[in-house]
Amino acid sequence: MNIKNEVAMEKLLEGYNCAQSILYAFGPGLGLDGEISLKVATGLGGGMARRGDVCGALTGGILVVGLKYGRGARQDRSATEKTYQKTQELLAGFEQRHGSCLCRVLLGGCDLRTPEGQRFYKEHDLLRKTCIGCVQSVVESLAQVVDAPEPRAGVEKIPAVARTDKR
Repeated sequence: MNIKNEVAMEKLLEGYNCAQSILYAFGPGLGLDGEISLKVATGLGGGMARRGDVCGALTGGILVVGLKYGRGARQDRSATEKTYQKTQELLAGFEQRHGSCLCRVLLGGCDLRTPEGQRFYKEHDLLRKTCIGCVQSVVESLAQVVDAPEPRAGVEKIPAVARTDKR
């Protein structure tokens, strides 16, 4: 297990949500303080405030991609395009591996907004059965997306799908 995975698992098992765990593991290496990482990602857990929308591990991962590639005040739109590309890679890989990007689907329809759903989550140990695997796969993907060396200047990456536009 790599150090970022260990850090993310430690935070998750301490009771922090999936997004917090991911951002805490990667944020400091990208210039974001650990405490701020935890605060910023708080509302993203449970598919955004327990709504069951996009998985918190993914939203935390998207924040990490933004820290690495995002467009700052004095950057052109190419940073935005690169961030979108990396985010799409992260989402596609997760969906391929888990079948969905939605927390409520990943949790088998469990509604975390209700006391019954929260009880079901705990009684059926969904943290260990589902969330740990989601966090681990995002950590693995981020290691490839964020930690991978950039292609050398002048060397274009061969696209996976041939272009159909005639630019």
